Amino acid sequence: MNQNKPYIIWVALTVAIGGFLLGFDATVISGTVPFIKQYFDLTGVGGDLKLGWAVSCLGWGALGGNAVAGLLSDRFGRKKVLIITAVLFAGSALLSATATNFTVFVLSRIIAGVAVGGSILIAPVYIAEISPSKQRGSLVSFNQLMIVIGISASFFSNYFLLHSGENNWRWMLGVEAIPAALYFFLLFAVPESPRWLFGKGQPERAREILTKACGGEQAEEELRNIRQSFTAKTTGVSLGGLFGRRMRFILFIGLAIAFFQQITGINAIFYYLPTIFVQAGGGVNAAFQQAVLVGLVNLGMTFVAIRWVDRLGRKPLLVIGTAGMAASLLTCAWAFHNANYQVTEKSYAVLATAKVPGELIGELKQVEHKGFATDKEFTADLVTRFGAERIKPYQESLVTAALNIRASLVLYAIIGFVASFAISLGPVMWVLLSEIFPNQYRGAAISLVGFWNSVVSATVTMIFPWELSTFGSAGTFFGYGLFAVAALIFVLLFIPETKGKTLEELEGCLVRK
Repeated sequence: MNQNKPYIIWVALTVAIGGFLLGFDATVISGTVPFIKQYFDLTGVGGDLKLGWAVSCLGWGALGGNAVAGLLSDRFGRKKVLIITAVLFAGSALLSATATNFTVFVLSRIIAGVAVGGSILIAPVYIAEISPSKQRGSLVSFNQLMIVIGISASFFSNYFLLHSGENNWRWMLGVEAIPAALYFFLLFAVPESPRWLFGKGQPERAREILTKACGGEQAEEELRNIRQSFTAKTTGVSLGGLFGRRMRFILFIGLAIAFFQQITGINAIFYYLPTIFVQAGGGVNAAFQQAVLVGLVNLGMTFVAIRWVDRLGRKPLLVIGTAGMAASLLTCAWAFHNANYQVTEKSYAVLATAKVPGELIGELKQVEHKGFATDKEFTADLVTRFGAERIKPYQESLVTAALNIRASLVLYAIIGFVASFAISLGPVMWVLLSEIFPNQYRGAAISLVGFWNSVVSATVTMIFPWELSTFGSAGTFFGYGLFAVAALIFVLLFIPETKGKTLEELEGCLVRK
């Protein structure tokens, strides 16, 4: 088996480049938020909703990719679907970088979302179907590793392109076309999924690929398991079978863990990371630097997950991670809850840097300012004094300038949350989803679960600006923290351990249960 290991690692890493593009595409928007907000004039309540739509439309596009990717991959092959995603990634990057109106920009992000929806489902399924059972957890985790490398790369790219001129946001978005083109060409060098080939009546091709991937002896054992799994399953996939009694427990696990992965706010935090750090009292440049730091932590902890997912197991990592997520989110909520808002001498320098008109700053200096417990109370006082029309365009800058908070505690809490996610719900969810569904239902079931995951993700991301305006930072993070506590309880009660078992062994165990 050792002599085949370099080949299977190369195949897994090549397919996982789709994860890199996914991670890059998903979080590159975080650096463009202040610039597209200004370019497309997204101000006021309507502007908040439009901004939320511009950021979250990637998730809504992913719904389309989720809905069709599994079924298309079952019919035409995993490899062909991945090649299509590479084309969509490249095209959407170029279109978003050249968009001159809001509608075209949103369309380009929706196209990217379709690619994300296809890639996030099919890449881990492909890797699971070609991997030896003892290395499957680590190899499938390569996809999550590449996702977080893509996330880190986007933060680095945004930081270095921050001062590239008034079109910096276009460069941030367009640079993705380069790795997307590379992915397109590399995919032609990887084989098709052996389990898909067997299901399409090509057992000899499946044997050749498995032999190359894991050696002759292991290949024969895998083929015996696959043959037993497909025996007497001549009716194919039906919705009745997918939603039948025998599949209920598996679907419950898949849908629930997909819900908890996103409802705890990971994508909202990533998509608005520089904005969050600015709201915690940092400048724009410092906020982009802190985003890079968070990306590096995410990357480092994903290596930890890859090392331990096949040693410690799936469930222990989920327990440790969800507990850490809950503690970190509640800490962040506590930090914002104990913040106060008051205009001081230091605030005026921040406002000048943020290009707030000198006339307004001068008027602020002439009135007495008291402290407020929440940003909503502080903003309401300013509106009463100066009028909504004057305050609204500069509301974020005024809130940031007046904020007094333990900014380091917010940074550490966000780092703790991301680190905990990176060893648990981030990689382990996709490992589980690639393992628990039976062979004949895998494509359709993972499309269903992925679709649900994207619905939750897009919804959470879209309403995040509204949540901050309505509930404040403390209320928003407190809600995420409560969901993380619920996720921990769910993991303790319902998640099975899957390490070391073949896909067919898991099918027999979980379907009976």
